[in-house]
Amino acid sequence: MSRPSPIIAPSLLAADFGRLREEVAAVERAGAHWLHLDVMDGHFVPNISFGALVLNALRPHTRLAFDVHLMIAPADPYLADFAKAGADHITVHAEAGPHLHRSLQTIRALGLKAGVAINPATPAEAMRHVLDLIDIINVMTVNPGFGGQSFLAGQLPKIAELRRMVTEAGRDIRIETDGGIDAASAPRALEAGADVLIAGSAIFGKPDYAAAIAALGTGD
Repeated sequence: MSRPSPIIAPSLLAADFGRLREEVAAVERAGAHWLHLDVMDGHFVPNISFGALVLNALRPHTRLAFDVHLMIAPADPYLADFAKAGADHITVHAEAGPHLHRSLQTIRALGLKAGVAINPATPAEAMRHVLDLIDIINVMTVNPGFGGQSFLAGQLPKIAELRRMVTEAGRDIRIETDGGIDAASAPRALEAGADVLIAGSAIFGKPDYAAAIAALGTGD
């Protein structure tokens, strides 16, 4: 039996920042499902990217769901700002603060889908006691903070473990894989149990966005 087609979420971090509106329109036309927005603070991760103002500027120009990945610490003081700016989902890092449960409650109270990202060294078991509050698990398949890194194949068993955990819990939770995703690594992530592929340079770095998105979904 074939798997359903994955959700493809291009990462804006790899786009041409001088023409963000055009880039977002291009990936939407090319068949993207979500737009992944990596928010970096120069503290939790080494780099600084962008904030809620960029979401607010882009929101009127696309119907893509905004999948916001907060690589910031603390995250809680900014959740309402990103919700107001147009986020559809907000994902916080399990490692970014001591009160993950509270953060997830806050996101859900804002009317958004709630996600948790876990770094390569964080075990799948860290998700067990928040499964009732999450819609998305983002498995980092690189160390967060830089684009263009190589896929960490050692994270595949974690994806598989999380898929089993989610299935046993009977929860409708998306499992994202984030980092080093391209036409070679995507099929391995999907086989392990991921159903959302986040890709930056594998889409924005290609001359034909539609072909790049199709290649991720098919492995061709």
